[in-house]
Amino acid sequence: MGFIMEFAENLVLRLMEDPNDRDRKARERLYERKEQCKKTIEMHRLPLRPYGFWTFERHNAQIFWDEQISNVQGRRDPYDEVIEEYSK
Repeated sequence: MGFIMEFAENLVLRLMEDPNDRDRKARERLYERKEQCKKTIEMHRLPLRPYGFWTFERHNAQIFWDEQISNVQGRRDPYDEVIEEYSK
């Protein structure tokens, strides 16, 4: 009967994972999570603009006045390029 118990004990020990390895993996997961949390906290500390900040008339007017801002690709009206081509 002792042989069966010894066999069962060895089987269970072989199936169990190493406690040091399990502890190391858990620590790595915690350190990765901590780094992610630090990044998230830094992102949340960035200053926020109040609601409607970018829709003020002054800001919109500045976009149209400033040639450097208003002619940036993506902000420019696509029909402006067509008009420029045909007006030459």
